[in-house]
Amino acid sequence: MSRKIAIIGGGNLGTAIAEGLINSGFSLPENILITKRNTKTLGPLAEKGVLVSDNNEEAVRFADLVILAVKPFQVNDVLGKLQSVFDPQKHVLVSVVTGISIDNILKAVGSKLAIIRAMPNTAIAIQQSMTCLSAHEVSNEHVSYIEDLFNQLGRVVWIDEKLMDAATVLGACGTAYAMRYIRANIQGGIEIGFDAATASLIAAQTVLGAAELLLKRGAHPEQEIDKVTTPKGCTIAGLNEMEHQGFSSSLIKGIVASYDKIQKP
Repeated sequence: MSRKIAIIGGGNLGTAIAEGLINSGFSLPENILITKRNTKTLGPLAEKGVLVSDNNEEAVRFADLVILAVKPFQVNDVLGKLQSVFDPQKHVLVSVVTGISIDNILKAVGSKLAIIRAMPNTAIAIQQSMTCLSAHEVSNEHVSYIEDLFNQLGRVVWIDEKLMDAATVLGACGTAYAMRYIRANIQGGIEIGFDAATASLIAAQTVLGAAELLLKRGAHPEQEIDKVTTPKGCTIAGLNEMEHQGFSSSLIKGIVASYDKIQKP
């Protein structure tokens, strides 16, 4: 029997999760209930058969699995109002809220509840997210179910919760870093003769292919770099110039700067 899923928070992330679960066939639309104050914006999901509501208590009572997808400053208020509705014998709570620890969630919900913290990225909208997961008092059955759920939306890795801030930087902020590289690639492509649309296609597909090489072969980046850097060739000339200008160093410094910021907001 399919589990019923409530998504508390019908913003961009919440709706992307709902759409991904439906498009992948993981869940039937009628087994998903999503909430938002203004339910009119959830019209496209409602048309697909998803249940929509502005009542969070109704959603929790409906569900076996509750996905919390509100803004960080809303967590205490939203969960505080749901304390009497959560049933530790029934519910599993999955939080996709950035920067809110499992301990904070437990305090807000006021009961011993099976909790999983998840850190997806924006590619969840096209079922290509990298999602990091941490669990608290969750059965093996629920761990397997949640892993299967997020595998419908991309790839999954289980990590220690203390690494969640680092996961946010590498996996979520990392999308922006990759986009900035692609944008620079496009600009370079235009400078050497391509129109913007063609440069964009070449740059994006090249990055996609490079990533797939690593994921499917399990190779180290340097192994793939070696295959295209011939002696006295154009690739090694370009790479060396980038390194002279601090390419790798600036990227590493940027990652550390983002991590320092998330540690000390």
